[in-house]
Amino acid sequence: MTAVQKSLAEFLGTFWLVFGGCGSAVIAAGFPDVGIGLLGVALAFGLTVLTMAYAIGHISGCHLNPAVTIGLWAGGRFPAKEIPVYIAAQVLGAIAAAVVLYLIASGNPDYDLAINGLAANGVGDKSPGGYAIGAGIAIEILLTFFFLMIILGATDGRAPAGFAPLAIGLGLTLIHLISIPVTNTSVNPARSTGPALIEGGIALSQLWIFWIAPIIGAILAGIVYKVIGGGGQDIIGTEG
Repeated sequence: MTAVQKSLAEFLGTFWLVFGGCGSAVIAAGFPDVGIGLLGVALAFGLTVLTMAYAIGHISGCHLNPAVTIGLWAGGRFPAKEIPVYIAAQVLGAIAAAVVLYLIASGNPDYDLAINGLAANGVGDKSPGGYAIGAGIAIEILLTFFFLMIILGATDGRAPAGFAPLAIGLGLTLIHLISIPVTNTSVNPARSTGPALIEGGIALSQLWIFWIAPIIGAILAGIVYKVIGGGGQDIIGTEG
């Protein structure tokens, strides 16, 4: 696949992740009587990755996440020269999704960006459960580490064929079930960037946390998987 094809796939895939995941939180989570709640939002994020893995995994590898791209590089599964293009496409897709989500949410007269937000990530006063910055950083590093371990293992050529998207999607669902109360769950710098740019304020001032912590966790996972798994061979196109 060409660089343009892979970039477009990453743009669309990341758009779907942010629009589907954050959209479920902004539009459907608190809907009167039939709101999907935390469980529904967690499942929505997992489903976005699962569906896109089948849709574009064979085109770009379906990273949808700068931390995943960097973690795969650290694990010896992705070329460094393609990292900037992938990250740019992911961030632009996330921003576009946040803009579209805001436009749609604004169609409800009761919606207020300052009050309802766009499911941005945060700690302290911005944390859904009031968790401090140290707890937020720790959980983002830890959960991104395990997310990358799942990805690296599930896409290893020695793993059962055809099940990688299920493992990765369900892994992301579990991650959200654990950490939505702590940080609103990032493990993805692009996913954090789109909503933060639209919300501004605290979300934007804390954005650095959701770049640094996930990338640290991802790099650690790439290194650890090379040690315990011997690198492995990709089976869903993370090499493009």
